[in-house]
Amino acid sequence: MSANTQAVTAEPILLRQDEGGVATLTLNRPMQFNSLSQELMNELELELDRIAADAGVRVVVLAGAGKAFCAGHDLKEMRSDASKEFQQALFRQCSKLMLMLVRMPQPVIARVHGIATAAGCQLVAMCDLAVASDNARFAVSGVNLGLFCSTPAVGLARNLGRKQAMEMLLTGEFIDAQAALARGLVNRVVPLEQLDAEIRKLCASILAKTPVAIRLGKEAFYRQLELGLEAAYDLASETMACNMMAEDAREGIDAFVAKRKPEWKGR
Repeated sequence: MSANTQAVTAEPILLRQDEGGVATLTLNRPMQFNSLSQELMNELELELDRIAADAGVRVVVLAGAGKAFCAGHDLKEMRSDASKEFQQALFRQCSKLMLMLVRMPQPVIARVHGIATAAGCQLVAMCDLAVASDNARFAVSGVNLGLFCSTPAVGLARNLGRKQAMEMLLTGEFIDAQAALARGLVNRVVPLEQLDAEIRKLCASILAKTPVAIRLGKEAFYRQLELGLEAAYDLASETMACNMMAEDAREGIDAFVAKRKPEWKGR
């Protein structure tokens, strides 16, 4: 087989499947434990941009093919260019990707199995929600290689307690799924064979709500986290006032009073 034929027949490194308002993006570098190459990050950015503009997508699920969720950055690629300019560009790209997850109008759920290490653990932290199988393990293990996981620390510090985050960052040691649940890194832990069913259950709960409230609420949630208390309340009050102007908010309240199921219009 020629090199050109191989290139044409090679599987894409990012897969997308849409069903019932849910877009599932699957990192598809299983032999590399779905490590985040520059190419994979580029593909993720492009697809997230498409999804953000697609009103038909209500929830995004981020998954990994093969035995792992994501093992972080592609270390061979990181060592391919020793220049500071290359390293700066690489980590700026990764940071942009992480911010995109937060800025998406749709909730993003991490579907975690196997290992989620370094930037892979960062991905979990930056998703809005995370469901893990009971065989999942998490670490920010760069310190074992002489590289403190400073960018993953941003997500960890906003999900875990400070001392719990620092313990992971300073030791590079793995924690299991139950520890991740207890520390606030994931929302739910289920047996591996029940992982997809649990994801569907969580998606169904979100899909039953109006997208207007979800979109406004997600944006306000992350914005208020970076504000002082008074400014946070100002933002939250304005958001709720805007939300009350939405047709779906009026419909939801009227349906509750009338003891009927609301009929969302998405407005």
